[in-house]
Amino acid sequence: MTAGNPVLIANAGGVGRTVLEQLRAQDVPVRAMVRHDDDRAARLRALGAEVVVGDLTRPESVAAALEGVRRMYFAMPVSPDHLLATTVVASVAREHGQLDGLVGMSQMTVSQMTATSTGESHQQRLHWLAEQVLNWSGLPVVHIRPTSFLDNPLFTTLPARTIRENGTIVLPFGTGRTSPVAVDDVARVVSTVLRDPAPHIGRVYELTGPRTVDMHEMAEEFSRALGRSVAYVDVPLDRWRTEVLAKVGLPPHTEQHIATMARLHQENRYDRASDDVERVTGVAARSVEEFVAARKDFYVG
Repeated sequence: MTAGNPVLIANAGGVGRTVLEQLRAQDVPVRAMVRHDDDRAARLRALGAEVVVGDLTRPESVAAALEGVRRMYFAMPVSPDHLLATTVVASVAREHGQLDGLVGMSQMTVSQMTATSTGESHQQRLHWLAEQVLNWSGLPVVHIRPTSFLDNPLFTTLPARTIRENGTIVLPFGTGRTSPVAVDDVARVVSTVLRDPAPHIGRVYELTGPRTVDMHEMAEEFSRALGRSVAYVDVPLDRWRTEVLAKVGLPPHTEQHIATMARLHQENRYDRASDDVERVTGVAARSVEEFVAARKDFYVG
């Protein structure tokens, strides 16, 4: 692999955008694949990325984007097309690519799933199947399985509103414990692997925050970070889904996924902690308190 081979970032939103920024900060050549040549594409070019317009569900788009690429980050937003895109990428990479490493974004829920489990969301099922496709492809794959993101509206937009209104975090998580991880920390793992994929091929990295907390403990971390009292208020899942989630206006596939995440939190399926962020990058994942303190103005206005 020569220094001139770009890293392909297929989906430069969220984690992908942060990975791109981290790689460019180290002068790693990056090619970003976008659906539209718009203002977001212009901002990626301003960071020094080569931008190509394409569609991960179209083989010809993927083949063009992979030309000259030896390392690739593959991710999709929550979408019913996730498995289709994965299959297209794997098929084209086998036929046209010469990859030294393909880093695939999955979900930590996959680690608890089987071929016949039914309690997960449609999106989580697609992630499980997508991992099977990538494994069967024979490509040099690294699976990244983050738990819930701290940057998710569950822990940002929704609590920011209720904290301002009455100093509460209102969610249907019951007594379940969770260990959300920041996008920046996940991106550090991905960019570390992309810079030198060889030692990581075939590995699965499960990424969480530094410890699990119940929602009352999370509220205490919010309180310390914001310098004001924040309390957790538990609400029934059905009521939260109809009175809060349904009013957001999400596509049905996405709404079903988030509602399932809430239920799985309630069932304590997110009570998991891993030190993989620190093991891969040498720096521990940030805590809820650290994440919120860095965004104090967002939460309190």
